[in-house]
Amino acid sequence: MIEKVIASLSVPSRREILNLLRNGELTSTAIAEQFEISAPAVSQHLKVLQNSGLVVVRKSGTKRYYRIRKEGFKDLKEFIDQFWDDSLLRLKEAAEEEERRNNER
Repeated sequence: MIEKVIASLSVPSRREILNLLRNGELTSTAIAEQFEISAPAVSQHLKVLQNSGLVVVRKSGTKRYYRIRKEGFKDLKEFIDQFWDDSLLRLKEAAEEEERRNNER
């Protein structure tokens, strides 16, 4: 699933859509109004985001409401955290080594 998430985030328009949805649910029409691309193109981007698990859709009559699915970011966060955790560990070890050297002087 991580591959789908990363691929879906590789397109700037999709990242912009996610930024729009950070504050809450929006209709597909409201989202499309924020772009200079066609409504069908925005719909395709929304479909990719939905298929990757990053957004969910709620239908009400003829309208579709989209919102972020925070659980969809879990695998991506875990993937990124493994690099961050390694960096923090190396930083901690370097700081401890420097402190040990300073105490030996």
